[in-house]
Amino acid sequence: MSRNSSTNARRNKRDQREYAAANLPDPRGIQSVSSSKSSRNFTNELKPIQTKNFAQAQYLESIISNQITFGTGSAGTGKTYIAASYAAQELFYKRIDKIIITRPAVTAEEDLGFLPGDLAEKFAPYLLPFAEIFSKTLGKSFYEYALKESIIEPAPIGFLRGRTFDNCILLIDEAQNITIGQMKLILSRVGENCKIVVSGDTGQMDIEGASGLSDAIRRLSSIPGVDVVNFLPQDIVRSKFCKAVILAYE
Repeated sequence: MSRNSSTNARRNKRDQREYAAANLPDPRGIQSVSSSKSSRNFTNELKPIQTKNFAQAQYLESIISNQITFGTGSAGTGKTYIAASYAAQELFYKRIDKIIITRPAVTAEEDLGFLPGDLAEKFAPYLLPFAEIFSKTLGKSFYEYALKESIIEPAPIGFLRGRTFDNCILLIDEAQNITIGQMKLILSRVGENCKIVVSGDTGQMDIEGASGLSDAIRRLSSIPGVDVVNFLPQDIVRSKFCKAVILAYE
């Protein structure tokens, strides 16, 4: 291959990346895959988020109305579902350019050891709840495209340092396992037209020492634009049996 041909190939590849970043496709025109292999659905709008109780409705309203929202309390209450569904809608209607997802790489009292693959592959197991919600809400095709183009960007906490987040929603999950220093690092990334939604349950901590979630709520809850929504065991929607188990451990 000649030098000119090689230069042109690199330029074309660069132009393709720049075009993709500047021309986010409308997910309303991307085919969504239904549970039936024989049927295909096209949609011009998303279904409204269906809250299942007062706590979820309060959480959704808080996310809409504030720049930073903390959702704390029992597992199985739908904190991740509400936050991810809202972010998906904002992206779908192009009110934001990007969704960023982060959470601590801490497992529940076990060590998984070395995980193979690149950074995205190593982080993927921690993000399965979001993947399921985004695939269902946006359609699998668009979700996979958005991941490939970093329109939906999973990011380990350590890789957020030095960045500023504009025109995006930052979703923080399992925040009870974030240290005070990590929480400060994350929350100080907020820029223009950026919302941060922090979900966690301080009753399920897997780290030693103080939780950055509890510390941040104490420090920031009085600031305008910051809100805290507490979920109780009676707000559990995962299943009746899940509620009974959680209550047994209270």
